Amino acid sequence: MVLDLPVPWYALLGLMGAALVAGWVDAVVGGGGLVQLPSLLIGLPADTPTGDVLGTNKVSSVAGTVAATITYLRSVTVDWLGVLPLVVLAALGSTLGALAARLIPRAYLTPIVLVALIAVGLFTVFRPSLGLEHAPRHTGWAQAWRTGVIGLSVGGYDGLLGPGTGSFFLIALVAVLGYGFLEASARTKIANLATNIASIIVFGAHGEVLWLVGGCMALANLTGGWLGARTAVRLGSSFVRRVFLVVVSVLILKLAYDTVVTFIE
Repeated sequence: MVLDLPVPWYALLGLMGAALVAGWVDAVVGGGGLVQLPSLLIGLPADTPTGDVLGTNKVSSVAGTVAATITYLRSVTVDWLGVLPLVVLAALGSTLGALAARLIPRAYLTPIVLVALIAVGLFTVFRPSLGLEHAPRHTGWAQAWRTGVIGLSVGGYDGLLGPGTGSFFLIALVAVLGYGFLEASARTKIANLATNIASIIVFGAHGEVLWLVGGCMALANLTGGWLGARTAVRLGSSFVRRVFLVVVSVLILKLAYDTVVTFIE
């Protein structure tokens, strides 16, 4: 367990600002880790191990996820039997992914996330009506196994890398199951909460969390998550879709720039 502050106070304030924005983004469309994780990669010392970066990111993220989940559940009806396979298998996938995360060098994170983001962004752009109406396509066992596969695969990615998990949950629930963006966002928060908790247990058990940094960022992320969920509920699926595309586009450009710079160096 690491309690010492490894960054200057002004860097910590910058990380808290990033966590606030990430909490808002994550609550609206998912993918707040794509704001927060790059900030940690920049703000923490260059020799910080991958596990410490990812573990600290999870501690911060879980606070905003809790706030967003509570806010959504007050306004969006959720079929808990339908959500159960998503949550259980997402937690399992996240645990397995977190166990493997320590084997991945930091330099590999950016290009992997970049490729996934481009694919998700293009898919959403070329399906303009996607997610604007809530029209579930499956029930019973057909819904359950599809939901479970989404949970296991995206949960595994969340434990392994993390950034963009909410976006991937969101687009999978919309594209595969026919949910509206708002309804998918509510279910995404529940699944994300399970994956975050599972990952924190694994990273914490291995002493790979900067608890003081993560705790300070968690307070900011919680505020952002509460504000973001309220905004999404008030403005609906069309607003969520627009924010989703803006966030994905900006982050693709940023990660592409980072990849090119790293390649040149």
